[in-house]
Amino acid sequence: MLPLLLALHAAPVSAQSADVAFGALEQDTSLPVEVTADNLSVDNATGTAVFTGNVLISQGEMTLSAGKVEVIYRASDQGIAKLEATGGVVLVAGEDAAESQRADYDIDAGTLVMSGDVLMTQGPSALSAQEMTVNLNDGTAQMSGGVKTILQPGSGN
Repeated sequence: MLPLLLALHAAPVSAQSADVAFGALEQDTSLPVEVTADNLSVDNATGTAVFTGNVLISQGEMTLSAGKVEVIYRASDQGIAKLEATGGVVLVAGEDAAESQRADYDIDAGTLVMSGDVLMTQGPSALSAQEMTVNLNDGTAQMSGGVKTILQPGSGN
């Protein structure tokens, strides 16, 4: 039975969806969000700010980089409601990292949805899919749309 298990662990795996852990720690979504970029354009009429060029966003132990990030403010209290990132999006949380074409971060819900050729790495393992939804409140993620990974055989045990 052991050779069969090893063969299964070494085989490529494809599925429509998968649940995975993301980030070593739960993210505190109440922490301040720091944004740096080359350029900033603010539109008070729509309650948005657009950062472009080498955008880097950090909140606690999580960082997100992209070519462009639109910040959408709540009308009620002018707090940040959402961030929409496009152009070479990279998310890093602890030792985990993910890249995609787009990321939508809902601050209040504590969720980040990455879409378009998502590639997540966790140490030597990598998973790919069309979409990944990360729950930053509990450090879990769900990947969907042609999920693919290659599982590495364990060492020793």
